[in-house]
Amino acid sequence: MPPPTLRMTSGDWGLLLVLSVLWGGSFFFTGIALGALPPLTLVVLRVGLAALVLHAVVRAAGLPMPRAASVWAAFLGMGLLNNALPFCLIVWGQTRIPSGLAAILNATTPLFTVVVAHALTTDERMTRDRLAGVLLGVCGVAVMVGPAVLTGLGRDGLGQLAILAAALSYACAGVYGRRFREMGVPPLVTACGQVTVSSLLILPLALLIDRPWTLPVPGAAVWGAVLGLAVLSTALAYVLFFRLLARAGATNIGLVTFLIPVSAVLLGTLILGERLDARHALGMALIGCGLAAIDGRLPAALRARLHRPAARRP
Repeated sequence: MPPPTLRMTSGDWGLLLVLSVLWGGSFFFTGIALGALPPLTLVVLRVGLAALVLHAVVRAAGLPMPRAASVWAAFLGMGLLNNALPFCLIVWGQTRIPSGLAAILNATTPLFTVVVAHALTTDERMTRDRLAGVLLGVCGVAVMVGPAVLTGLGRDGLGQLAILAAALSYACAGVYGRRFREMGVPPLVTACGQVTVSSLLILPLALLIDRPWTLPVPGAAVWGAVLGLAVLSTALAYVLFFRLLARAGATNIGLVTFLIPVSAVLLGTLILGERLDARHALGMALIGCGLAAIDGRLPAALRARLHRPAARRP
């Protein structure tokens, strides 16, 4: 089977934008749900409900779930790297540091991905353009969030390390998840298997630590946030994630963390009537330049223009 293409089509970019909106909404849903639910309980509800939804969709689509132990072992590794570990780290980290700072630290995922993919793959090697593009994207996220949030940069080192560890885990998951394409597992089935295993991993911890049966019953707003987190930001999002991963590779799928704050700002401006500041526009411009550099089209066009021989005068 040929390796995934490293240059995304316009359709891939569209799916990446949709994915950024779905995952950007997870911060909103998490903020609401954390007011009534402890972190581990929220995480297990997120992946557990997503697993139920995806199993129903897989059955409706007539797709069989794999029975091979090797495939379920791969689901276990993916569930640990892409769900159980980063979800717990991010939710716990968000209880200790501002969400804006968490967004900046989470935006280091593509930087980690470039390094991990360079070390562990043969077709996603680090290049000068990719590294420069990732650094531009991180700077763009920092500019969009604004300098005020950086005042808390040194206050809670453990919270910040938790978000950085989650970013590294996501990077490893992007590279690890490439194997499902080689196994011939469809993206829908891969997403279903991943969240199923993740639920089984996190459930014992939630029962042991949070003791959710002792908690008061949440209100309608909290349950709405949990459903949005499970159905939209997890079930649907991971179907798109694995589809893009199979087509575009780990480095390109990691770019979604740059687009998440862009989606959040644009949605706030268009739907909620929030103000679009100059720093938002500058941050988006930096992110756009970074994405173009990583994609390879802009650097290639500039090099071609610079090396084009000058036209001779008649």
